Amino acid sequence: MPSILKSLRVVADPNRLRILLLLQSEELSVAELQEILVMGQSTISTHLSQLKQAGLVEDRRAGKSSLYRITPTGPGDLLSSLLTQAREEIPEAARDQAVMRRVLKKRQDKMRSFFDSVAGRLGRDYVPGKSWKGLAEALLQLMPPLVIADLGTGEGAFALLLAQRAAKVIAVDTSDKMIEVGREQARRLGIRNVEFRLGDMEEVPIGDAEVDLVFFSQSLHHALHPDRAIHEAHRILRPGGRIVILDLVQHRFEEARELYADEWLGFAESEIESMLTAAGFASAHASVVDKDPAAPQFQTLLAVAERSNP
Repeated sequence: MPSILKSLRVVADPNRLRILLLLQSEELSVAELQEILVMGQSTISTHLSQLKQAGLVEDRRAGKSSLYRITPTGPGDLLSSLLTQAREEIPEAARDQAVMRRVLKKRQDKMRSFFDSVAGRLGRDYVPGKSWKGLAEALLQLMPPLVIADLGTGEGAFALLLAQRAAKVIAVDTSDKMIEVGREQARRLGIRNVEFRLGDMEEVPIGDAEVDLVFFSQSLHHALHPDRAIHEAHRILRPGGRIVILDLVQHRFEEARELYADEWLGFAESEIESMLTAAGFASAHASVVDKDPAAPQFQTLLAVAERSNP
């Protein structure tokens, strides 16, 4: 707790009160305080040093500068009362606030100028902290807690991601080794609402109307009979449940059969919609949502449909 007597001695200076009045509502740099108060850099720095030593302000790094603000754990009500009174008594206070608004607008204009300069290419350049995984996890928080089937789960990366929000995830794959890896991952991460089951997409080891949502995430092109897998998805879904398919758009990269054990070289949008409709789904819609920039430029298809109420 800062010394009350030391705090009172420090704030007795009108210029330091002006600084505190500004920092009461905004974090400001030394350069910004110079522009607002029309004082030299050394004078501003001296005042800030004294305020900091008294425990009234603190700073944080922001790029090449430091931003100052009133210390949240400072003398609280006493300082607030002093500043309220000072606002009435210091003739420059109103002008300082007006100039501060103009200075802050310059800061916003600088930021806007940066985004103007990268408009049209921002998504192609690296942006710290911006990732599809981060976006997916944010969107997952909007999803209600459903029972989800992840068919053709592989090592279960998608299932484990869904588990953060799902009531339960049933992850199905034909590979013993993949299931073993998925279970070990779940154990290591302490995730208990994922159940890995060995089984085929065309004969899913899940009961009728047991799940709310079925996902095929880049797995349908591995099915011997994709239409049968979609019929199975319809069987295990509750009325009103939904199916989501992420897969490749039809392509001609034959090497995929050997490289990735692909049974099908993707699907046309109309082909997926037809299979969904034939299986009894309603409101089937498929569209291309992404394209790899590198050869062979695989495209990603997203299809969604709903199981109608009986």
